[in-house]
Amino acid sequence: MWRHALSEPSPKPAPAETGRQAAVIDIGSNSVRLVVYRVEGRALWTVFNEKALAGLGRDLVSTGRLSPEGVEVAVAALRRFSAVLDGWHPSAMHVVATAAVREAEDGPDFLRRVREETGLEARVLSGPEEARYAALGVIAGQPDADGVVGDMGGASLELVRLEHGAPGEGATLPLGPFALGAPKALSVDPVRKAVDAALAPYAKRFRAQEFHAVGGAWRNLALLHMAMANYPLRVAHQYQMSRADAVDVARFVARQSRHSLEGIEGLSKKRMETLPYAALVLEALIDHLRLQRVVVSAYGVREGLLLEAMSPEVRRREPLLEGCAALTAGRGLTPELGPALERWLGPALSSLPPLFGGRDSILIAAACRLADLGSRLHPDHRGSLVFDQVLRAPIAGMNHAERAFLACAAFARHSGSNTTPEPDTISRVLSGERRQRARALGSAIRLGCDLSGRNAELLARTTLAIDGETLKLTADPGWADMLLGEQTAKRAATLASTLKVDLSLT
Repeated sequence: MWRHALSEPSPKPAPAETGRQAAVIDIGSNSVRLVVYRVEGRALWTVFNEKALAGLGRDLVSTGRLSPEGVEVAVAALRRFSAVLDGWHPSAMHVVATAAVREAEDGPDFLRRVREETGLEARVLSGPEEARYAALGVIAGQPDADGVVGDMGGASLELVRLEHGAPGEGATLPLGPFALGAPKALSVDPVRKAVDAALAPYAKRFRAQEFHAVGGAWRNLALLHMAMANYPLRVAHQYQMSRADAVDVARFVARQSRHSLEGIEGLSKKRMETLPYAALVLEALIDHLRLQRVVVSAYGVREGLLLEAMSPEVRRREPLLEGCAALTAGRGLTPELGPALERWLGPALSSLPPLFGGRDSILIAAACRLADLGSRLHPDHRGSLVFDQVLRAPIAGMNHAERAFLACAAFARHSGSNTTPEPDTISRVLSGERRQRARALGSAIRLGCDLSGRNAELLARTTLAIDGETLKLTADPGWADMLLGEQTAKRAATLASTLKVDLSLT
């Protein structure tokens, strides 16, 4: 009998894009950094990251020139970076310099020396360019970001509005720590007056509800707030602080001595001379711009450069889906499985009340693309291993609640347990209703994978639907005996129980 032959296979998706390496060298006022990325469509993966805190802009205010000690540290680091890149052979390389080199009278001499000793040709970004790339970087990490971006460098602060997913008006202000007096100890009152005077003309133009904080100093403030709040998920990207919380941590840091700050575990010791200044500027920004939320972005100028280099079609893609697909690629059995699962279970689960605003369908699609992530892991440990990887994966396009939701769904895809790993972390980040929905989503993915044997074409022979208080799993005529057996019934019953509905198999 050939009545079950798959005579009309579904069309195959286009082959996945081949990844490539891209490198960015960022010569900043405080740090000099090399980052090598793996670029897979819209997904960016950091595969090598090294920095040297040279402090090029340390003497800029007093002398108008780059720090002599900083120049030596920077050139040595750049010689090393050039040697490292000889082995990577990146398909694209960006070498950029920002405020300190831009403003120093000996900036051209420094660039000439860099070119002669390392072979690296650096592009000096103007203030508006630096602001624009910082905004593009935030968009690379969060496409729906709204409000204003603030990129704190060693010598300057770039502000830029986000308008309909694109950079808008921008400004460069002399509010980097070195421009305000670092590395001297912070004198709060006179520096605050200077910051207020610099911000006052821009207050109305850049007023916003949400502030996207870019830069290492502000990431350190966020990490300190996590420790102070006993926040369990130590992922800086998309960490959010309310207005009150951000003011509290900024005031705490700005008013501590360097000795006191050095005693705080988890803070970068090399940033102690600049961190109080950054904290004071953040407090002033919250006041002047009437900010209600501070969202930390681990993406900035470097990622903005890479986003701009992508084609318009690639830039429009959803980075969360691209990242989940790339994370699973090479580990799973078939790239068709994730999209097929989305088509199969998406309509049923999308009929449930939304829990993430307009994001529910994207999260369903992302979870489906993670369905095969654990295929090469030990079956006794797949659930916990996949959970941990998704919870902390360097994937853009999701906030902390969404990250926890996908981790719980990935766990439920491999385990029937109602208790996830790290329950204290999950209960802090995710509501009970969202945890229940994640279990349902993971159970539906598990049902689809087991029903079809991970065969995307076979999955299309059944339909999953929620009709009132009943979960209906229906096979095409002539297919019920092969698809709706004991294993399928068991998985379907688990899903129905999680959804708190009855089950119908036909």
